[in-house]
Amino acid sequence: MKASELRELSAVELNKKLAELKEELFNLRFQHAINQLDNPSRITAVKKDIARVMTVLHSAK
Repeated sequence: MKASELRELSAVELNKKLAELKEELFNLRFQHAINQLDNPSRITAVKKDIARVMTVLHSAK
């Protein structure tokens, strides 16, 4: 997800998106631990999305 798309969302929507991404990251890490992860680069992508959401949240204050 692009930062420009994130800036259009409200703070409530950003917090919801952040929670979803953190849950997805947890599930990806769990799948990676039991060797069932098909695409390990997805972990990096989700981490970057989390950072983008957090950056937009902090810059809005």
